[in-house]
Parts: sequence; C-alpha cells; structure tokens
Amino acid sequence: MDRRAFAALEDRIANRARQMWEDAGCPDGGPDRFADRARELVAIEENPGAGRRDPDKAAEPAIEPLAAIENQGEFPGLTDQGEDQLFPDEQATVEAPVTRK
Repeated sequence: MDRRAFAALEDRIANRARQMWEDAGCPDGGPDRFADRARELVAIEENPGAGRRDPDKAAEPAIEPLAAIENQGEFPGLTDQGEDQLFPDEQATVEAPVTRK
C-alpha cells in the first residue's frame, strides 16, 4: 500500500468514526473513541469475504508435501523416538571386549 492509498484509508476510517460519534449523540471523547470500531467496519466493507472459509475445504485433511515423505530415509544415523536400542544385547567390558565376526 503506497502513501496515498494509506492516507485515503485513514480518511475513510476517520469519516466513519465521526459518523459513528455523531450517531451516538456526540458523547465525550470525540470521534477518536470510535476509531477502532470504524477501522474494523471499513475493513469488513472493503473485504467482505476475507473472514470466510468454505466449510467443505476447511474439513479436508491437511496433505503433507511429497518432499517430507521422500526424505524420510535420508538420515541413517538418526532414529525416531522409540526406535533406538537403549540396552545393547552385547555389552563390552574391559575384561571381555566384544569381538565382531
């Protein structure tokens, strides 16, 4: 958003806040009291479909990217939780080192 577009947006918000203030009977605090609500209303008016999702698409399961699945076997030194062997079958001691065949 460039400077002119931002200034135009701020003008629309200020005008809406003033209109809301006048409709409320010009209470203490002036139009600034209504600036946040005016900002939300202007955003809703200018982007009416921004907060809506298609219920059918929202119910679809998330699909993992194929790269995540293809990459699963790429790291042979890393193990998933529960796959590593906590207590080895063969334990070497100083007196009897394990010999590999």
